[in-house]
Amino acid sequence: MRPVRALGAVIAVMTLAAGCGGSDDDKPADAGKAVTVQAANGAVTVPATPKRIVSLSPTHTETLFAIGAGKQVVAADEYSNHPAQAPKTKLSGFKPNAEAIIGYKPDLVVLSDDMDGIVKSLQKVKIPVLLEPAATKLDDAYDEITDLGLATGHVAEAKKLTDDMRTRIQQTVAAAKGKKLSYYHELDSQLHTVTSKTFIGQVYGLFGMENIADKAEKAAGGYPQLSREYLVKSDPDLIFLADTKIASQTAATVAKRPGWQGLGAVKGGGVIELDDDVASRWGPRLPEFAKAIGDAAQKASA
Repeated sequence: MRPVRALGAVIAVMTLAAGCGGSDDDKPADAGKAVTVQAANGAVTVPATPKRIVSLSPTHTETLFAIGAGKQVVAADEYSNHPAQAPKTKLSGFKPNAEAIIGYKPDLVVLSDDMDGIVKSLQKVKIPVLLEPAATKLDDAYDEITDLGLATGHVAEAKKLTDDMRTRIQQTVAAAKGKKLSYYHELDSQLHTVTSKTFIGQVYGLFGMENIADKAEKAAGGYPQLSREYLVKSDPDLIFLADTKIASQTAATVAKRPGWQGLGAVKGGGVIELDDDVASRWGPRLPEFAKAIGDAAQKASA
């Protein structure tokens, strides 16, 4: 995957402004009966326990498998690389092809973005579609998991998952209390990053960290590009690399960048190599992202 394309994919899914599907107005599932889920595209009636689900979102694919609905998924998009058994295909969530999707004869399609009017195209042929956009806060992520649990007949499993995620994240945050730290989160080697306004930034915010990008943003929608001079001058305590896959960045490659050798994070072992996917998705592996931040904070505060 080329860095530029991957960055576009990250920003596309993380900056969607549409409201996430809430669970407050969802009707409880009755055995053998259709259910209604309140998604971003309105009230969606889903057949009882759909058996042919198409997922056009890597995050939602992860969720479906995590709540026990994996066997109901017949196709997933090209970026659905987790878990390994996900039925990854050439379907695209960024350039969706209605005809290709319909070819899988789905009784439910789940996606995070309504690219090219795909929701309406599928609704025209009576296929239920759940639009569950990129989360803008933690509660959005939990609500979407709840929605998918209701839609697939896995309500109890979804609740168990969200309860576990909340507990693990809370425990990680509690264990990481220490001195106030500054950080830089790298999306690509061109120094695109996130501010505290983004979902990713809010996860860091749980740890009380100071984002060096907050003062640099100028109408960049939460995703500014920093200059090398600005970053070196800011000298963050921690550097988190979320481009280890898309750009092959490591602590070693960062140390070789002009002017970076003198950064405290580089000299003190404060460069953390993240899993790009874990750091950009708002699903079941969120606690892993939080754990990586928490471990780095603990080490830096020791």
